[in-house]
Amino acid sequence: MIYFFDGSKAAFLTAFLLAYRDEDALLTTGSHQLTLGQKSVFVRADAQKAARCEQRLLQFDEHCMRDLDLLLRSGEEMRGQTAFLYFRMIAARKRPVRGELAENAVADASECIRRVKLEAHRLKGFVRFMECASGALYAPLSPDNDVCDLLLPHFCARLPHIPFVLHDVRRAKAAVWDGAHSFLAPLGEAEIVLAADETAWQSLWRQYYASVNIPSRERIRQMKGYMPVRYWKFMPEDPSAAIGDLPFAARNASDAAAQDGAPHPRGSLQSPPAPRRP
Repeated sequence: MIYFFDGSKAAFLTAFLLAYRDEDALLTTGSHQLTLGQKSVFVRADAQKAARCEQRLLQFDEHCMRDLDLLLRSGEEMRGQTAFLYFRMIAARKRPVRGELAENAVADASECIRRVKLEAHRLKGFVRFMECASGALYAPLSPDNDVCDLLLPHFCARLPHIPFVLHDVRRAKAAVWDGAHSFLAPLGEAEIVLAADETAWQSLWRQYYASVNIPSRERIRQMKGYMPVRYWKFMPEDPSAAIGDLPFAARNASDAAAQDGAPHPRGSLQSPPAPRRP
């Protein structure tokens, strides 16, 4: 049986209760091709069942809900099944199992959690804010995993008195800090007006980045390891310009933006434009 759920914690826990004794159960949040004779059901969240399931699981592992939160944030297609197999092992053994990496279910869950944490850590250094005419800061990003709100504590501590928006353009949502409170909000498109001197600051940053580059000592592979190419499109320093290696996806976005006549970084971010070269 395939159990479809909407990706929320309550829906997962409800599906977990239904699927626990099903040896062939598959939990998923996306589409899945049914085999001949295979059945499926869409599981809606049941608050009472979810609360009961959560309470029981916490008796076995007091930190398991933290693991579940990270697993459900993953951008991997099989995150639902990864979480299901991991939590079924916790329930079966009635104790924490996160250290038992010889078990495939535990190893897969641990690796999934590691990737989510790693991306949240990386983005603390890769997020680039732009100053708007209002004085607020705006930063578009498109992470592989749903980590936008995990960045809030870090940037709230660094910018306690400055309102800012972290816009996850892939998931059409934003994490917002208004200078006193933080919250999440849906945000499909963003039309922003930059501060008068923002373009000049970006130009200076690109000049600095290009000036410290040493062509005779390039370590492109190492650079891409520390700074993955998928994050470049939102970086005003434009690493591709410095090393002459513009990613294909970014090139297409840049060409599309030029054809539409939409100057970066204004305009719709439904299909994010790439930074311009200096």
